[in-house]
Amino acid sequence: MLRFVALLLVAAGGLLSGAQTVVAQTASRPNVVVFLIDDMGIMDTSLPFLTDEQGEPRRYPLNDYYRTPSMERLAAQGIRFNQFCAMSVCSPTRISIITGQNAARHRTTNWIRPNANNRGPFGPPDWNWEGLDNESITLARLLQGSGYRTIHVGKGHFGPNDTPGSEPLNLGFDVNIGGFSAGQPGNYYGNQGYGVPGLEKYHGTGTFLTEALTREAIAAVDQAVADQEPFFLYFAHYAVHAPFHSDPRFAPHYADSGKSAQAQAFATLIEGMDKSLGDLLDHLESQGIADDTIILFLGDNGSDAPLGGPHVVACAAPLRGKKGAHYEGGMRVPFIAAWAKPQADHPLQQRVVIPAGAIQTQQASVCDLFPTILGLTEIETPEEHVVDGWDLTRLMSGESDPARPERFLMHYPHSPHRSDYFTVLRDGDWKIVYHYRPTDVSAGSHYQLFNLADDPFEQHELTNEQPEQVVRMMRLMIEELQKHDAVYPIDENGNELRPELPGE
Repeated sequence: MLRFVALLLVAAGGLLSGAQTVVAQTASRPNVVVFLIDDMGIMDTSLPFLTDEQGEPRRYPLNDYYRTPSMERLAAQGIRFNQFCAMSVCSPTRISIITGQNAARHRTTNWIRPNANNRGPFGPPDWNWEGLDNESITLARLLQGSGYRTIHVGKGHFGPNDTPGSEPLNLGFDVNIGGFSAGQPGNYYGNQGYGVPGLEKYHGTGTFLTEALTREAIAAVDQAVADQEPFFLYFAHYAVHAPFHSDPRFAPHYADSGKSAQAQAFATLIEGMDKSLGDLLDHLESQGIADDTIILFLGDNGSDAPLGGPHVVACAAPLRGKKGAHYEGGMRVPFIAAWAKPQADHPLQQRVVIPAGAIQTQQASVCDLFPTILGLTEIETPEEHVVDGWDLTRLMSGESDPARPERFLMHYPHSPHRSDYFTVLRDGDWKIVYHYRPTDVSAGSHYQLFNLADDPFEQHELTNEQPEQVVRMMRLMIEELQKHDAVYPIDENGNELRPELPGE
């Protein structure tokens, strides 16, 4: 495990007339920020993630529509991943981030409805709809037990009402600002009340929700610094989830775009979360702790931009699909890793050298944050806890990692959503989708096969042309689902539906 020696600037004596006095002390571990955006896909940004045949970033029209200068700033001082996968809806991804387990294993395979079990008409009866509890091994709990101040800001969505998972304080967080059972706010306007707990002081004001959360996150970081504790900030914005309420600070930027009012409002939510990122980076630097702080920026599932249908090239163009769908537009998300202030001679950063402006093309996933952060903070994973993710340190350094499997499993045995009752397996360049209850979406077939190297935008389905690959990929899928002890949808008689090989 890596050993770190660094200088951490910490507050001495608290706040003096609004200014912090800081002194140097020895620290061995970094501050960690997970900056998580709700419903933000890989194309919802002015920062290009997709690359051309030479591996250089390639811009598409959506990159010229959105404005995310802070993401550009972060990527310029770090590395972005263009094959970073998430579950296609929110709660499964969020639990995967803080447990390191694939959703097929932790069994929260759908978004959690606060007041009812939403497995769907033929969903698995024993799926984990109550999410996390007091006994769950979480990233926050392990960091908390190792001396970190653990701060939760924004969306929780780890459990329904009246369960332990509805309160992040039960999951290892010392501080909870705004996290509860619901997956979206009532609205984004302070003068109407956000419908989010803990932010009542902003009610009746003109403060947009994204801004209120940013102020509270900064205050919580300042308190950790004043108390001389390293911090883990899990900053999970409600943006850019519906309702698509326009942020008036940025609305003029899109007024002449020719896009619908909803699409313009979505773009303002994107720009608002980007301003939040920039404000946080600026504050970390002003407090003298930026060079000790690593930022991991990501989205929780594919784009929900109101720009078109879920199974076409529209919302995440040129990728096909959107949030909830089985195509890449529903599963690919932005991921950026960077030190908040790169400093080549900083002892801590010398141990994890993140190249500036780099692009990593090797596949990774949301399950990887758990082992990566534990490695960075020198914390052992409990022996009894199975981890599906892999440490990203080597990939974050700009290298390839031949030891890690090029495989990602995305299991959604539920309905109704954009796509229903399906499992996706990516293995290298190959991707297969198994539809437990075939519909017009899959042309009545159980199978959809794509080669993402030749066909990155999933326009050419290969089941009939590559039957041997269908069999190979389905065998792998069946093996992976069994390895993860997955639960499955059922038929009309309550019998379990499992993936089958062609001809069986």
